[in-house]
Amino acid sequence: MSRLVTTRGTVTIDVERCKGCELCIPACPPGVLSMSTARNDRGELYPLLSPGCTGCGACYYVCPDLCFAIYQYNKPQEIEVPA
Repeated sequence: MSRLVTTRGTVTIDVERCKGCELCIPACPPGVLSMSTARNDRGELYPLLSPGCTGCGACYYVCPDLCFAIYQYNKPQEIEVPA
């Protein structure tokens, strides 16, 4: 089962810069970030992005290592996400 979500953007994550502080996880309003079980080259866990990102930028603003880049769409898009 899935649902449609309107989004105005998304983010990308530079996992190699991440130190695994997890500040982004609770900061994400739609709750689409979770920590991976894999490790980056520094040996740290890093966040994974699930479908449903709205591009709000909360993760960008709390990240001390600037691991996130925000991308805004020209017009809102509807995406299908798991319910």
